[in-house]
Amino acid sequence: MLRQILIVAGALAVLAGCGGQALEGTTASGKPPAAVEVEPVTAADVEEAVAVVGVLAPKAVADLRSEITSVVEEVLVSEWVPVRKGQPLARLASRDAEATLAAARAAVAQAEAAAARAVRELERAEKLRANGLLTQQGLDEARSARDAALAGLDAARAQLRLAEANLDKTVIRAPFDGVVAYRGVNVGDRVENMGGGAPMFRVVDGRVLQLTVTVPSTASARVRVGQPLLFTVDALPGRVFRGQVTTINPTMDEASRSLKVTADVANPDGELRGGMFAEGRIVTGRRTGVLQVPRTALLSWDVGGGTAEVLVVAGDRAERRSISVGEVVGDRVEVTAGLAAGEQVITRGNFAVKPGDRVQVVSAGGA
Repeated sequence: MLRQILIVAGALAVLAGCGGQALEGTTASGKPPAAVEVEPVTAADVEEAVAVVGVLAPKAVADLRSEITSVVEEVLVSEWVPVRKGQPLARLASRDAEATLAAARAAVAQAEAAAARAVRELERAEKLRANGLLTQQGLDEARSARDAALAGLDAARAQLRLAEANLDKTVIRAPFDGVVAYRGVNVGDRVENMGGGAPMFRVVDGRVLQLTVTVPSTASARVRVGQPLLFTVDALPGRVFRGQVTTINPTMDEASRSLKVTADVANPDGELRGGMFAEGRIVTGRRTGVLQVPRTALLSWDVGGGTAEVLVVAGDRAERRSISVGEVVGDRVEVTAGLAAGEQVITRGNFAVKPGDRVQVVSAGGA
């Protein structure tokens, strides 16, 4: 009996000794430290930009129509072929224009003869007047006749130039180097003087494209002519193209509260095409020494209010911290207040930790 009492007493003494100490690696309440991953608050140079979307279009596009009423006699190009500036695309019936030109040339010849005769008559009248053989009135009339003949010559020459221009209009030419994107005529078609409807040809120059994008009103004050615009297109994944802001619409769109901005994009190899959808950013500036944290460190984020909350490791404890945030660059967020460079923010395991809990760092990024 005494032996049993001694065994029980010894066991109670052992349990009492163990109960007075927490197990190694646990808190006094028996909860072990939470395993977390952290990253330091870092300072970096940040590119300020405005996100935009838009559509590419050729900068130079010409819809060609006839300037005279005639019939198409010859079509010299097909669609989608390159052409050079001044290259003939089509010829119109020119018989009427040629006849008008011949008449104009004959009229010029007559006017030149009349002007020459008037000049000779004036010279004779001046000699007669000098010898007292002609009245002043006769001399004045000779001068008037000379002036009228010269004016008639000028008018005839003007008519000749007009006839030459009309004959030249019977040939439809490319206004610049480019590609025939559309052909709307065939031999025998009648074309009207600057007629409406579809053009005879549409020529586009794809060597320089124009990207038209929309900028939110909240960011419109940051956009300036000359700023670079970097963008991508779905048709060429992984490629980043560059343009330059050339024009800014002076008025906002009342419905969308956005601003139209255009940028010129060099396209010497023809990789980009009109109609492509583009997504990119207008680079408006650069700042240095900007504090940043990973987006995964944010417990909450009020985007409109520019505030967020994170957990910071202070000693071996988690400390909740309210911060002010700014621009988002990739997977990192700018911190404008509430944190200092080098502080460790919890990036993984933070949603399982409460403020004041003990933590154990198992991985530190950015080291």
